[in-house]
Amino acid sequence: MLKLLVAIALTVFTTIAFCDDTPAKVEGFTYVRTVGGIAEYKLDANGLQVLLLTVKSAPVATFMVTYHVGSRNEVTGTTGATHLLEHLMFKGSAKHDRSLGTGYDQIIERVGAESNATTWLDRTNYFATVPANALPLLIEVEADRMRNLALREDDRRPEMTVVRNEFERGENKPMGALSKELWAAAFQAHPYHHDTIGWRSDIERVPIEKLRAFYDTYYWPDNATATVIGDFDPAQALAAIKQHYGAIPKSPHPFPQVYTEEPEQSGQRRVLLKRSGEIGIVALAHKIPEATHADWPAIEVFSSILSYGKTSRCYRALTDKNLTLDVSGEASFTRDPSLHITSAYLNNGVKHEEVERKLMAEIEKIKASGVTATEVQIAVSGMMSHRAFARDGSYSLANEINDCIAVGDWTLYVSLEDKFKAVTPADVQRVAKKYFIDDHSTVGWFVPVQTKSDDKPKSATAKEETFKPKVVLAPKPLTTPLGDIPSAALAHRVTREQIRGMDVLICPSAAKDIVHLVLSVPAGEAASSNRALAHVVAGMLERGTKKHDQFAFADLLEKVGATIESKVKIDTVEFSVKCLSKDMPLVISLLAEQLITPAFLPEELLKLKKEMADGFQQSLESTDTQAAIAFSRAIFPKGHPSRQNNVPEMLADLEKVKLADVRNFYTKNYGPRDSHLVAVGDLDVAAIETEISKSFEPWNFQNLDQNDFMYVENKAYEAYKGGEVVIPMPGKASVSIMIGQQSGVNAHDPDWLALNVGTKILGEGFISRLIGNVRDREGLTYGIAAQMKDDTYRNGTWSIHGTFAPALLEKGLASTRRELESWWKEGITADELDYRKSSMIGSFTVSLETTEGLAERLLLSVERGFDVKWLDEYPAKINALTLDEVNAAIKKHLDPAKMATVKAGTVK
Repeated sequence: MLKLLVAIALTVFTTIAFCDDTPAKVEGFTYVRTVGGIAEYKLDANGLQVLLLTVKSAPVATFMVTYHVGSRNEVTGTTGATHLLEHLMFKGSAKHDRSLGTGYDQIIERVGAESNATTWLDRTNYFATVPANALPLLIEVEADRMRNLALREDDRRPEMTVVRNEFERGENKPMGALSKELWAAAFQAHPYHHDTIGWRSDIERVPIEKLRAFYDTYYWPDNATATVIGDFDPAQALAAIKQHYGAIPKSPHPFPQVYTEEPEQSGQRRVLLKRSGEIGIVALAHKIPEATHADWPAIEVFSSILSYGKTSRCYRALTDKNLTLDVSGEASFTRDPSLHITSAYLNNGVKHEEVERKLMAEIEKIKASGVTATEVQIAVSGMMSHRAFARDGSYSLANEINDCIAVGDWTLYVSLEDKFKAVTPADVQRVAKKYFIDDHSTVGWFVPVQTKSDDKPKSATAKEETFKPKVVLAPKPLTTPLGDIPSAALAHRVTREQIRGMDVLICPSAAKDIVHLVLSVPAGEAASSNRALAHVVAGMLERGTKKHDQFAFADLLEKVGATIESKVKIDTVEFSVKCLSKDMPLVISLLAEQLITPAFLPEELLKLKKEMADGFQQSLESTDTQAAIAFSRAIFPKGHPSRQNNVPEMLADLEKVKLADVRNFYTKNYGPRDSHLVAVGDLDVAAIETEISKSFEPWNFQNLDQNDFMYVENKAYEAYKGGEVVIPMPGKASVSIMIGQQSGVNAHDPDWLALNVGTKILGEGFISRLIGNVRDREGLTYGIAAQMKDDTYRNGTWSIHGTFAPALLEKGLASTRRELESWWKEGITADELDYRKSSMIGSFTVSLETTEGLAERLLLSVERGFDVKWLDEYPAKINALTLDEVNAAIKKHLDPAKMATVKAGTVK
């Protein structure tokens, strides 16, 4: 099994092929049509709709089943039933059950699947991306749960508390809470009134009989669409679908139809939400038609012109004026008429009334004066670029098609592109006048309040549950044989050389029409004693060059739908670039212009500092963020590069930054030396080398004072000796926790890989000890995991992170520590190691399918000082690890008695 997966992991195809118009002929299926390379079939036995799209870009395939049922099909008393049932779909049948060691996750994670499910207004979908040889296995286990779900009360009770914690996590987020209120106020009759996750009391009290009735009503093959995308043989895929779905009967009854229509709104509605928080929000919701309506594409173009990017109306009128941190717009893509929501995050000291007035003024300007052809062209270019990048990987493709299935016409995936291209300025003005009407709007304000330390969360406190956890057996070996796939190495596809002083790696891939570049520059937080300075410099690079001001620069990028985004890390700044292949020369030249000739205007520095200060302040709302900051400060002493500043310290550092500091930091740290550029996608090696050399030529001769950046020697910093840190955040419905220590290893340590494998056994995926026990058996949390971080340039961190309701916090921590102690004292088992090796090798294969995944893997390897061949050797290195090596690494580097514990949230 493992030798086979090693072979799969090294397999990479360099051609791409979409299925032609010649349908596969498999007895028992009726061929319906082929649109845009997607072939539609109907399984004659039961009416299951099947969509096939072969994309031979990597030895990977995605199988997705979309059920035509969502929260739209719920009524009072069963709100959230679709979502809770989605969770229970993973709990097993008579054949595939975790208590037997044959559960869905136990089987699928073994082959390295990326698997999950989602519920939305109009649909529920279940999906996994697997190495191509595992596709028949995936179809088998997915088909089993269509009609054979056990649906036991002793599964519902712990899973209810899991879903409730998911609800509580959402309540922690101001915009999520406000959005729920907006939909509830905007829709009074139509079931879009109910949030997808449901009302809390329904989540807690819905009986298993109701869930069984819901399942028996909607989960049938003639109410589902199965989509297969990736590297597969259509005839073989259809044969597998027929084998496993063919015996399932069609529904014995008609499916209930939603016939309720929302009455026309005859006056503006308003929502005021006051909760614990830091930043105010104004949101405008307007009624818009369904996604299949002829006006929907023009509404999407309107939304982009209004609020997307620096060329948008709202960026210029509000964000650039330091009135808002951000303004975004979203036109819901739904089966029935729904909402367009424009949301604005307020800067500190700015009044809600002012932002609401200015948002409405921008909408009125479009209604009165229209938009320009250039604005439409920029908006459409962005959409075309997004659609191209949505073809990057079989899952991404399946997800886009899934949205169109949900609204009732999968062919929209193909036709929308032409519909966007046909939108005119007159169309945009027309839909603005028709739909963006005050009397058909709902206005929402989130007003942050300072909650007292002894206040309880706004949602009800979680109750202690008294159910007996189920016994779960270790995963059993696979009984379904997996076919072999020819192997080919990755390293031979990568061209690596020095260009203008940079380490450049170029890897052509089968991704069609797109290029993904990642540039790493050694100019992170640790390069200065002022931890805010690296963030300021990276932000200033986005605010204009000596040749183009920020708006002219943004105009050039957005006209071709390209993006350049930066992320400041401890040691580096990472620039992520996406563009269409045809625009690669322009975008590389713009990246070089941004990096080599920044304007560094004083007025832009003032704006940026104000924006960043409010952003730091906003981070005080996040229990996850505050827990992570406190954790780093607990395990690293002052002066350590990995120790984060808290918000007051970041604000103080930000205030100190002067323009001269920005220029000095830039001169000292920005340059080609020790920088890595990785380019992946539909590209010609010689052509991109020429463009990089030409565009970055000036960089080779400037910034001569740039520091040498080498792997940091580990200093003898004092190790943290354990203890507890509490960050009180009153009014939060969910508490974030972290438990951990310095890992004691970096990527060059001989124990690093073994400790990684052991950590994943404890806390990665559904078949880890933490998820399997603390979440699935005991129902104490929605999410908990273990990970190793920040170990590229120095010894990193080892931590467990999770969330619990305040009332379940101590019980959750006790269970977490129990699993940690058992893992550390007793070690992992041979079966666990064999399972995790298989999973890691398979998931490695899946991770290389997209341009982004491949680029990030390549960049991380060279940042760590490894040769590109290290990726080819990675599966074999995993396979070679022994049980003794993994257990020894766990005991050598970790000690639960010396770990710090952090709690952030509503904690006494």
